[in-house]
Amino acid sequence: MNKHRATPGSKQTFVISLGGSLIAPDEVDINFLKKFRRLITRQTRAGRRFIISPGGGKTCRRYQQALNAIIQAKADDLDWIGLSTNKFHAKFLQLMFKTLAGPVMAENPNKKLPFTQKVLIGAGGWKPGRSSDDFSVRLAKIYGAKTVINLSNIDYVYTKDPRKFHDAKKISSISWPDFLKLIGRKWDPGKNVPFDPTAAQFAMAHGIKVVIANGKNLANLSHILAGKNFKGTTIL
Repeated sequence: MNKHRATPGSKQTFVISLGGSLIAPDEVDINFLKKFRRLITRQTRAGRRFIISPGGGKTCRRYQQALNAIIQAKADDLDWIGLSTNKFHAKFLQLMFKTLAGPVMAENPNKKLPFTQKVLIGAGGWKPGRSSDDFSVRLAKIYGAKTVINLSNIDYVYTKDPRKFHDAKKISSISWPDFLKLIGRKWDPGKNVPFDPTAAQFAMAHGIKVVIANGKNLANLSHILAGKNFKGTTIL
């Protein structure tokens, strides 16, 4: 198991990009969400604060595929499906965290809101051509967070899709230029990549580190937050 060390810190603000595949892989994953809520709640008691921005996952892609099959949708049409799904998931998370999150939700990642609560939910998207990943890195910049933790259903970034290629190799650490060579620089609504290329270019320009890890492994997330060795890919 290839592990490496995160940057430690207890009195920090962490940005978490929470993949829609974790919220609702098929049906809503109540068991995962209960555990995730408990973990975040415990972490806030230790003085940490969180900005959480959800994606749309399979729910989003199903509607995008359906719209495409009916009208051969344009890219902006597909993006609006994504933005709407992200915002729905964001509202769900805001209600799930209740008093920890408060009534305010970040809907514009270029407008800094007073952040007095322990959890701030990001609306997960703000205009066509921008994903929940892009939303997360922009929130990191405006709130001064150095690291975005991208939680999805993969353990690592791989050289190829490991579901299709047996010779795919996991990557524990990679630079932004090399990552962009791997995934390309063009944004494609609904494209299933480890991290959106538009967001990657923004993170590279502003010196933001992204950690990609499997959100199902919540013990591993605890290690990331505590600055311990963890399983995942660091991009910087």
